[in-house]
Amino acid sequence: MNTERVGTTPEGTPFHRWTLERAGTRIRLLTYGGVLQSVEVPDRNGNVADVVLGLPDAAGYPESRGSYFGALVGRYANRVAGAAFTLDGRTYRLARNDGPNNLHGGEEGFDRRVWDAEAVGGHGVRLSRISPDGEEGFPGRLEVSATYTLDADGALRIGYRAVTDAPTHVNLTNHTYWNLTGAGSGPATGHLLRIAAGRITPVDDSTMPTGELAPVDGTRFDFRTSRPVGPGYDHNFVLDGDESQDGESQDGERTAAELYDPVSGRVLTVATTEPGLQLYTGDHFDGKPYGPGEGIALETQHFPDSPNRPAFPSTVLRPGEVYASSTTYAFGVRR
Repeated sequence: MNTERVGTTPEGTPFHRWTLERAGTRIRLLTYGGVLQSVEVPDRNGNVADVVLGLPDAAGYPESRGSYFGALVGRYANRVAGAAFTLDGRTYRLARNDGPNNLHGGEEGFDRRVWDAEAVGGHGVRLSRISPDGEEGFPGRLEVSATYTLDADGALRIGYRAVTDAPTHVNLTNHTYWNLTGAGSGPATGHLLRIAAGRITPVDDSTMPTGELAPVDGTRFDFRTSRPVGPGYDHNFVLDGDESQDGESQDGERTAAELYDPVSGRVLTVATTEPGLQLYTGDHFDGKPYGPGEGIALETQHFPDSPNRPAFPSTVLRPGEVYASSTTYAFGVRR
């Protein structure tokens, strides 16, 4: 484990990069935005490559907007319709940074902040910060942390924790784009994907959920059996509960998705405590530095627009409660 200063925000705040390595996995993590800048793992022949999309120069992240490469996203990952919600009878207005809606916490969300960092054991880093009451329109002073740990098998686990002094909404995720052939190798939409989800939350023309939980049977959203991803996805999948064939781990995580690259043989398995997974195929990329479909985001989170959808799993956090969530990314190969 080592750390180095790699950049400065326009306001003059320095930020650092931490490097963790264990059991054949090496990650680089920035204190700016909690960005997972790189993840290096071997292929079936032992050749190591970086399998996430990132900027080669860490100092460039403060100037980069809109793609959320590897970022820690909050306070509310995904979209909030009309950039507003009502909680306990009071309406809160948020930034409209996605048409009329709020996306990924607003103009200056968690992905735009410099986090405090400390080592945890020999193979982990805890990022933490205090989000003040009213930041980006969200109520409550939120004490939040995200701990990135490599386990004995080289899997990466991200554990999130938050407490508040006033009722608020919290929904955190990591926004890494995966390309298991290697970053910069071309489209990843030929990867084979399986998602443990029999339903999705359909969206309208403004990409906001309609409130339905629609079955995937007979649609292009049926990834219950592994198949090529293809382009054109920016949708939330409702992860299976007790009926999941994968069972539950001791920490409450369930296998949510498996991504396989036939070219390299690399396999990514995603397990989470979250009820949803947003599949996004990066179709908006303009070639600077990546083209359309060169990365696949698998964002474990609560459903979009939950603050305005009482039938969805709640994202309300109240004083005295603890927001706790975790996601594990395990790496392997097939011969």
